[in-house]
Amino acid sequence: MNEIIEKIDKASHIVLISHINPDADSIGSASAMYTFLLQNHKKVSWFCKSQTINNKLSFMPWFEKIRSSYPESADLAIAFDCADKKRLGTEVSSDLINIDHHATNSNYGDINLVKTDAISTTEILHSFFKENGAKINKKMATALYGGLLDDSDVFTSDAVDGTTFALAKELIEQGADYKLCTKNIIKNLSLAAIRLKAVIFKNMSLECGARVAFLCVSDEDMRSSGASPWECETALEESLNIVHVEVAILLRQNSDFTIKGSLRSNSEFDCAKIALNFRGGGDTQRAGFEIESGFSLNEVREMVVSLIKKEIV
Repeated sequence: MNEIIEKIDKASHIVLISHINPDADSIGSASAMYTFLLQNHKKVSWFCKSQTINNKLSFMPWFEKIRSSYPESADLAIAFDCADKKRLGTEVSSDLINIDHHATNSNYGDINLVKTDAISTTEILHSFFKENGAKINKKMATALYGGLLDDSDVFTSDAVDGTTFALAKELIEQGADYKLCTKNIIKNLSLAAIRLKAVIFKNMSLECGARVAFLCVSDEDMRSSGASPWECETALEESLNIVHVEVAILLRQNSDFTIKGSLRSNSEFDCAKIALNFRGGGDTQRAGFEIESGFSLNEVREMVVSLIKKEIV
């Protein structure tokens, strides 16, 4: 961590990178670091390749500062919650600090702060701030809590332990607006999302003795519902609540006919192992991948089902 502080001290312009299609952990981590760098009077930019980002995350401090164009003048980059360098969405010519908690992280940075025993990247950052004597204010605490809330599956993940709740307590004491986080990340739903969820569940199938829920969404389903890509996640998460279901997979067809795969597990089933077959990544209970155009939804479905049948016991 001292090496990271040295790099930050020497840098003139630091760019923070949230990965493509960022979640609350990536956004929350970058948001908290943005405040920290301002406290230290550093010039800072925030980059995310995705043109559209989940509106649920717009409550995060400094969200309005995110830009989809990379600042060429930056002499230091810090990536958050990104296991695979290609998900940065850009080539980085400066020194790159990689901060993450995924077991599949390839340690692509010049400096890698990767702790796979952490439940979220925001947990790692909280330790980083404390060890370096940073004053964690309300903005930082709220951003860090948002990432913790999302990556812990609202404190229901198997990875949750006493340390997780102790961290949540400390963040609330440091000013985290936990009600705001819960309202935006967990509760808010659009009408389009509800309509899409009805279509997804209507077409859902159960495999492997009802232990695996399979959900597919076509580009036509997306367009007819008017929902945004991230609004598929609600149905994916809820399908794990079905009796006997241990693994849930969502395949979403994009407008360019690439296919995005998302996996969730509430058991010891390793989602990341499946995602790696398609050059994706993640961790045991949450993983994802993307397949270039050339395959139909049904073809990808059959490939994934075949892989899962070999792994599920």
